[in-house]
Amino acid sequence: MTLRRTLISLACSLLLTPAAFAEVAYVSNEKDDTLSLIDLDSLEVIETIAVGQRPRGITLSKDGTRLYICASDSDTVQVMDVASHKIIASLPSGEDPEQFALHPNNKLLYIANEDDALVTVVDVDSHEVLAQIDVGVEPEGMAVSPDGKWAVNTSETTNMLHWIDTETHQLVDNTLVDQRPRHVEFSDDGSTLWASAEIGGTVSVVDVATRQISKKLTFQIRGVHPDKVQPVGVKLTSDGRYAFVALGPANHVAVVDAKTYEVLDYLLVGRRVWHLEFNADESKLLTTNGVSGDVSIIDVAALKVVKSVKVGRYPWGLAVKS
Repeated sequence: MTLRRTLISLACSLLLTPAAFAEVAYVSNEKDDTLSLIDLDSLEVIETIAVGQRPRGITLSKDGTRLYICASDSDTVQVMDVASHKIIASLPSGEDPEQFALHPNNKLLYIANEDDALVTVVDVDSHEVLAQIDVGVEPEGMAVSPDGKWAVNTSETTNMLHWIDTETHQLVDNTLVDQRPRHVEFSDDGSTLWASAEIGGTVSVVDVATRQISKKLTFQIRGVHPDKVQPVGVKLTSDGRYAFVALGPANHVAVVDAKTYEVLDYLLVGRRVWHLEFNADESKLLTTNGVSGDVSIIDVAALKVVKSVKVGRYPWGLAVKS
């Protein structure tokens, strides 16, 4: 009888194991000073966590044990232990951190300081500021290339992409794009960089080898005034098939063929869609919709919105823990 009970207990624990490893999406709520946690199996909010003032950009460490949070009005990057959901450190981020990018070495964090026209480089282990790099006016978007060679920042007022050599922490080149660039995203192979221009209404595809624009995308949605088409977040599938572009107050996500650059579809989501994030196998794409205060869940294979999940006020950033 004891052996039988042991076997039953073991079987039950094995059956329950997948639930324990459900993917969780972390959503920063800019006006509530909180994170909403969404279980990606049930598609329900399972927890709300208080954090610093005006959380915007968030990203996970490469091993998924830490969550970095741009607490913009607290002038810091908070470090959360993912297991306990406790804030365990604050990094010297510079003033008004908005977006950041973690180097592939899991050690260097590149932080855009919007009010100071700077990019701050912080060692996440020692908490030391390694460099502060002068860039254009109102820096926002940040990305680091897959090979770790480049850190690229967007300046909203200067309308440029700033190319920083990660070995020397020197600004070595600038690429002029359309008005108010907000976000940059490298392709998985590192050959191209996609840059959204909110007021310009375009996305520029930049050849990384030459740092020159090779293609510029525009968007037209039936029944939506062109002034409302304001690209912000961009996500690319790792197989190079699709690019998804959040179009702000147009309340749609554009689906783009990443090889031909043809716009294939527009998916209606919540109001003022900001940023995007995939789950691990890229079967789901999540969008933060600031004005409607929700997250849209897109089935990537079907290219269809399957659910809207209510979160806090003005959801902004996204990170998914597998």
